[in-house]
Amino acid sequence: MFRSLADTESGVKYWSESTLCRFLELPDALGVGPVIFHMATYLGAFPLPSQAPAILTHDALLKVVTIMTERFGVVLKKRGRELWLRELYRSLAIYDKGIRSELEDKAKEKAEERSQRTTTSSGSLGFAIDAPDEGGGDDEDEDDELVLAALESMDASEVFKHGEQSNVHHSIIPTDNLLKLVELLLLIAPIDPQQSISSLAPDLSTARVQELRKTANIVLSSFGVENHPGVTYRTWNTVVSLCLPHLFNGLHPLFEHFLFAKDFDLSKRKNDPSSPTQEMKPVIPPPKTVTEPEPLLREQGEILNLTILSQLSFFIEGSQLFRRLRPLYSGNKHGFSMGSFEKQVFNWRAPTILLIKGRLLTSTPSSTRERALEEMLPPKRLQNSISDTSSNDTLIYGAYIPAQWKHTGKACFGDSDTKLFQLSPTHDVFPASQLSSDYIYFNKSPTNPPGLGLGTPVPSQSAAHTHAHTLFRPGPVSLHIDDALEFGVFTHLAEGGGSFRPSRLPCRKGRDWQDRFEIEDLEVWGCGGDEVAEAQRREWAWQEREAEARRRINLGTGDAELDRELLKMAGIIGGQGNSGGSMG
Repeated sequence: MFRSLADTESGVKYWSESTLCRFLELPDALGVGPVIFHMATYLGAFPLPSQAPAILTHDALLKVVTIMTERFGVVLKKRGRELWLRELYRSLAIYDKGIRSELEDKAKEKAEERSQRTTTSSGSLGFAIDAPDEGGGDDEDEDDELVLAALESMDASEVFKHGEQSNVHHSIIPTDNLLKLVELLLLIAPIDPQQSISSLAPDLSTARVQELRKTANIVLSSFGVENHPGVTYRTWNTVVSLCLPHLFNGLHPLFEHFLFAKDFDLSKRKNDPSSPTQEMKPVIPPPKTVTEPEPLLREQGEILNLTILSQLSFFIEGSQLFRRLRPLYSGNKHGFSMGSFEKQVFNWRAPTILLIKGRLLTSTPSSTRERALEEMLPPKRLQNSISDTSSNDTLIYGAYIPAQWKHTGKACFGDSDTKLFQLSPTHDVFPASQLSSDYIYFNKSPTNPPGLGLGTPVPSQSAAHTHAHTLFRPGPVSLHIDDALEFGVFTHLAEGGGSFRPSRLPCRKGRDWQDRFEIEDLEVWGCGGDEVAEAQRREWAWQEREAEARRRINLGTGDAELDRELLKMAGIIGGQGNSGGSMG
């Protein structure tokens, strides 16, 4: 394969940029070819960065594939993922002390401005700026470990004696390059081994490219690129580790195209003397039954589409998402009510994903419902998360809920795998903490502020204060949706202390905000596949039969209405006439 596609110059066989891009089937519309080629030429020089860019010879491509697919062997045991991310950073970064000095000067100016406005002085260089490296052996030890592991997996450990170290603290990833790479990663997030990119996007339309770019810009906002010309290593390591742990998973199957020929058959043996192929008659294989693969997303929602699905896979395992999601509830389809929500969602016995899309409310209430929301909450003293000058004013919050939904009495439900997240205008993840277990509530009680949400204890009132007006106080990091599913409130206090951890993005460090917004779309998607969907259908059918049986109960009075009222008084049926009620 290598020789058949290689160019030759001065007796050296190598792959050009066009050959690499054509082999990987990189879409021209994304313009990501030069970025991938830059990465390959750096990794091809491994472990001698001073020799980059390397010519992509057979040996250089072997190094590229080894690193891109994380096939380091058993040698790489300790902190392997972190070291792999460092090599990816280096393959994308440019090394220029002038750029670094410019960044540090800007950061120092901002730090001085902050110190003038506050009584305490700070020696910080800014959240997205690395502190100067004073030396120390930790970085060198980590680099040595990765070098030794990768080279031993390629039987080239002797080269390690001549290894070189490059200083990541004088480097930066240009924003435009990272943007193009994230666009590609969004496109290939669901790719299967040996699947071509063209099958994922047979016609990469202008609208799809714009959609990928818009979402990629949202992901890049996590790195604070609005205030900096690029991404430094410390910011890279923090953001990817905390909010984008699966960002580069798509690179594995993409570069595994090098390892297996498309028509490779393990049953064939080349030059096997025990199989006299010359004397054997050719065997015509039976025609293969071509089955259409299940779509990545059976149907698109008002919020969830293929691009948002890929964005979710950057921090939720793709095995739970692609070809596994089922639409359970949509406000625009089933109605914005807690009753409809309960009917569609509660019987799903697997994890669910809640998505809410909306726009910020104005500071002055414009309707009776907005005024009621304002009166329920304490006076708003926190700023919005979106500035007035932001080009994207669409809010998308959500939650990954591993537990089955249920009514909450005095305690919330859920566990430490629950996640709050934001998908627009900034990508951020708020994992569960161990400080409190008030993860999820679904409250229809009229004596408490009804609604559903995450991160706030179930409000309680004593009998003596049942009719007293009490304010609803959201948790430090929490999401609340009112009982009409009309308004949402997301609160973020940087000090934390509740059921979810505050944002740890460098660009949001120490920042408090509260978004009060009108809900435009609300969706719930079930993870689990056909077997869980079938269990839900059986549960619905059983409930319908039970409701019908209760409706037909005859106490012998001769009056159906009187029979029904007697059953209600006995608590056997409820008052929900349309659905037949529920057991008391």
